[in-house]
Amino acid sequence: MTDEQDTVDGRKLRGQRRRAQIIEATLTIVRRDGAAGVTHRTVAKEAGITTSLTLYYFATLDDLLVAALTSVTNAYTRRIRQLIDTEGDPLDGLARLIAESAGPGRERALAERELSTLAARRPALRPAARSWRDNVAELAQTQTDDPDAIEAFVALCDGLCAAILLDDHDADPDHIRAVLSKALLGTNR
Repeated sequence: MTDEQDTVDGRKLRGQRRRAQIIEATLTIVRRDGAAGVTHRTVAKEAGITTSLTLYYFATLDDLLVAALTSVTNAYTRRIRQLIDTEGDPLDGLARLIAESAGPGRERALAERELSTLAARRPALRPAARSWRDNVAELAQTQTDDPDAIEAFVALCDGLCAAILLDDHDADPDHIRAVLSKALLGTNR
């Protein structure tokens, strides 16, 4: 590798780190203050950088919010993709993923829910917000090809996630799995 390539790669890596730092600061603000608290100025302050740097990486507020929501949904996409691609029980894995919203995954789930709800008013966020639903539908297709059952399953998963965030206690993944199975397959299998 040439010195010029090292310099370019180093700058690219620094840029990727800075972008990730800005996205994480955005998610911190969404978790703490809600999406309404996100401005370039508040993100810059949270990240410990100048406002002009946030504007350099994200020209508009929608760009910033889309990047934050995409960050969260990409993490869910990887997890759901693993559930689909492995030989384990994808419903059990999904139930455990949903149950995490009551525990260690609560903060990220709250941020995702807040930003997904905001997508109803901000069309730029809609593709990223749909990502979770599309992935859950793909997982459901491993169990059935009935489009109505798949649609009901996706709606149930959305509802379970919302209910868990509203409750103030742990979620039981075995119960969630039984509910998912019953809705999708009509059994307690």
